[in-house]
Amino acid sequence: MPWSWRYEGVDGQPVAGPAETFSSQADAESWIGQAWRELAAAGVTQVTLVEDDRVDYKMSLLPAE
Repeated sequence: MPWSWRYEGVDGQPVAGPAETFSSQADAESWIGQAWRELAAAGVTQVTLVEDDRVDYKMSLLPAE
């Protein structure tokens, strides 16, 4: 089952981002660990990890307060 990320902006609306797919959750998480700074700089504030159509979890890219 392929894994991928969905991207959201500050208003929670979908925003464009890389259309990467991964063969495992670990690969997807490794990739986001390397790409999150560029995504945040492009206006992505939250990402959602998806396996096929099932949401696994959401994660903020905003700095902790």
